[in-house]
Amino acid sequence: MPRTVRSVFSWTFRPEEYVLLTASPSAPRTTKYRRRHSCSWRSFIRVFTLRKVLVSVTLVPVFLLLAIVCQGIPSNYEDIRSFEHHLPQHSSSIHQPQYLRFPGHLWGFGFNNVLQEAILMSYLAYASNVSFVFEDYTWSHLPLPWTIYDFALRPARIPFNALISGPTAGGPMPSAPNAPRAVSAEFYAQVCGPGSRKHIINSLNAPNDADGDVMIDWWVDQLASVREPCIEIDSSAHDVFDRHFFGNPRILSIWESLTRSPMLTDFAWSPLVQAAVSRNFAFLQPESAKDLYDAHSRKSLAGLVALHLRRGDYKRHCPNLANWGADYMGINQHPSLPDRFDRSPYVNDTNARLSYYLDHCWPSTEQVVEKLRDIRKEYPGLRRVYVLSNEWAWSLDGLKNALEEDGWDDLVSSTDIVLDSEQKHVAMAVDMAIAEKAEVFIGNGFSSLSSNVVMLRMAKGMEGKSNRFL
Repeated sequence: MPRTVRSVFSWTFRPEEYVLLTASPSAPRTTKYRRRHSCSWRSFIRVFTLRKVLVSVTLVPVFLLLAIVCQGIPSNYEDIRSFEHHLPQHSSSIHQPQYLRFPGHLWGFGFNNVLQEAILMSYLAYASNVSFVFEDYTWSHLPLPWTIYDFALRPARIPFNALISGPTAGGPMPSAPNAPRAVSAEFYAQVCGPGSRKHIINSLNAPNDADGDVMIDWWVDQLASVREPCIEIDSSAHDVFDRHFFGNPRILSIWESLTRSPMLTDFAWSPLVQAAVSRNFAFLQPESAKDLYDAHSRKSLAGLVALHLRRGDYKRHCPNLANWGADYMGINQHPSLPDRFDRSPYVNDTNARLSYYLDHCWPSTEQVVEKLRDIRKEYPGLRRVYVLSNEWAWSLDGLKNALEEDGWDDLVSSTDIVLDSEQKHVAMAVDMAIAEKAEVFIGNGFSSLSSNVVMLRMAKGMEGKSNRFL
């Protein structure tokens, strides 16, 4: 076969076959063809070599890490840790009381699950005349100071005094000046170190299914006979105060004594949280700045209704509540609260029961607007709405427009308030501090956040009817 013809059918590229065309028109002209590139798997492999694939795969986590880090490195709250370290009860020169620690305390849960447990544990210590050992709010026990949540860094541990002040976090008890103050876990580790003798009380025989007052009395009796200075509760058998207790009206049997105790009468949000509330005075529009600055002020923010609209994980949780036949949180079943939850008509109808639960747990925009409209009939002075929510800002636009059409002056949400880098990670406490001061609070009866807000409001003397539920 002639070479010219053979080159047409050849799949081999040879640079020497390409020649320069002569300028002479009389020279014989030979046409050469370049091989066309085909989109075969061989050409794909030639372009995307194993090395390139490995490099690309390696860069994916690098870019993800950069995206996470670019959102900011959380604070380590060293100044607040220093404050805790220098609490006066941490001086070894003063009389040392007995210490009560709960090593099995909650961690890795939401702040309000931890808060309600800590308040009850510190109340038990107070009733037993021993010093409560408070812990960090702990999200992770990893050795790193941060963990990843929602594609952002968050502190693995936050000192409790970044969130709350008062007796549960080692603060003074003006209403009970002779009671031993709480100490930090760091201080406890010093005075009750590995060489110290500890008295361990097991929770195995505790009456966990009894009313709250019976449970407290049992634990007080157990602690009364202990002489060792270092006491720990072994809750491996079952939690001292579990979720079933907080979700049951059994807790109401200790309501009167709890609300009169320093745990609630002297409760306050941390200065960090209070500063965030004061910083956002323009959104909250108080009649007097003192209403925001005074942590113990019983005066409400007139004209403001705080609405807790829980979203996110509740999309799955609300149907689960229907399947379990759950009731409102125990505190939210207080007899002075006007809104009741009665599932009894829907026990035998699965679809109707689910619909009833969703109405109260995952209400639509129309249902929220209607609820607020009804509340405004009872409180005509209400003009503004503050929404505590874990929802994205853009998802609240529909509610904001609907409320403006219904005659409300303004809607401000958790996503609108201004927070610095330290306050960002205690934003849930900022929300609660605002809700606690609102003229009216509308909560989610199944939520521990709503339950804690109701408890704090009523402990400050606010009327039960000012606390409502969706």
